[in-house]
Amino acid sequence: MPGRAPLPPRRALLRDLAACVLTILPGLSGAQAALAARGAASLERSIKAAFLYKFLGYAEFPASAFADAGAPLVIGVAGADELAADLARIVAGRVVQGRQVVVRTLREQEAPAGVHLLFIGGDDTVRLRHALRAPGTGAILVVTESEQGLQQGSVINFRIVEERVRFDVSLEAADRNSVKLSSRLLTVANHVHKGAP
Repeated sequence: MPGRAPLPPRRALLRDLAACVLTILPGLSGAQAALAARGAASLERSIKAAFLYKFLGYAEFPASAFADAGAPLVIGVAGADELAADLARIVAGRVVQGRQVVVRTLREQEAPAGVHLLFIGGDDTVRLRHALRAPGTGAILVVTESEQGLQQGSVINFRIVEERVRFDVSLEAADRNSVKLSSRLLTVANHVHKGAP
């Protein structure tokens, strides 16, 4: 189509796979539908993991968020072990902003101390409140997939919009959490909330 830039190959592939799975899903029955649903859930999880990795490149953390110049960027994942495994595969050997990227799976009630990006899976508002109030939590980019994620205090919240993984952003929460987000990230967000969502 003239005038329209092509999508990067990986992004186009993910879009096409998602569209294919979601298109055939209603026509399947019984065990086939269950298998396709698992495939769709796996694809959604992989897309979210890729987004989490990419978010690091568009976020700026204060120097005080790191022990030293060689300290890694740490992604903490709570309540989503399979996503943590996908993410660990994606970031293996990668460097963002001159720092190695490390994935840490957080257990129940474990404080996210030393974590720069925290993903909280599911609709666990108690875990989110605990993480935001935990002692030793410095500059942190909190990402959720909860219906009320931004209202509960997250900076970025995943949503499914027209069968695609999208995300909303709260600039107020980013400021409160001492994280600066690139305008390039904001231009691809589904919604950007400047005040309270």
